[in-house]
Amino acid sequence: MTACQATVRVDGYGMAAVTAGLETAGPTRTWENAVNAANDTRPETPDGHDDDLDPDDLDLPVANRDMSGPAMGWLLIAFGLVGFVASIALAIEKFLKLSNPNHVASCSINIFLDCADAMASWQGALLGFPNPFIGVAAFPVVVTTGVVLLLGVTLPRWYWLCLFAGTVAALGLVIFLIYTSVSVLGKLCPYCMVVWAAVIPLFWFTLVYAVQERVITVSDGLRSALVRNRVVLLVGLYAVVVAWVLIVMGPAIADHIRMS
Repeated sequence: MTACQATVRVDGYGMAAVTAGLETAGPTRTWENAVNAANDTRPETPDGHDDDLDPDDLDLPVANRDMSGPAMGWLLIAFGLVGFVASIALAIEKFLKLSNPNHVASCSINIFLDCADAMASWQGALLGFPNPFIGVAAFPVVVTTGVVLLLGVTLPRWYWLCLFAGTVAALGLVIFLIYTSVSVLGKLCPYCMVVWAAVIPLFWFTLVYAVQERVITVSDGLRSALVRNRVVLLVGLYAVVVAWVLIVMGPAIADHIRMS
């Protein structure tokens, strides 16, 4: 054992550590175990843990990485609250209008920004009662779901499918109301636009999260593209809506400005 120690010390500093390991390990420790103990070079993550990480994810901006449960929870809470507040405002204006036909709604700003016509139209009560009450009932469900995610609860697949179906229905209603506003009434309801601005990302992020968690099955390539480009694609959705409004109402708005 002594001869071996002398040889090892001559070989270099790294092997000297191996010799020390043999001296303290006792007669039952093997040479292989000593080498492994002295030369353990397992890589660690930046925070000192040995968790497995995807190297590609470390190079991505935060907005392009997979969505965590808490991140999805905050999104649901934020946009759910925005939609809920706008729905409450619309419901109050509808109640005041019913109580006093001469009431001028706070969202009636000019001939193009006016919610009175929208509330008085049949499209404003598709289910037999004012549309805002749909939002008053539905958005709290979205907010509650976000809170549950923040608490770390894993929701079942059927729940995500139901939530996604609800956002699809909401988006369909929004598209119909946008068409009604720009093509039929020729007026935009400010509070309605706030609801639109909340529903679009709620639909989009619910879709992306469902695809990411494989609640909705798609190809790996499509899944990666949706998740990593979700913010850019959302901006694209907003751009489509803005372009739609400007193309249809732009000429009338321009004429009004020239006549003023």
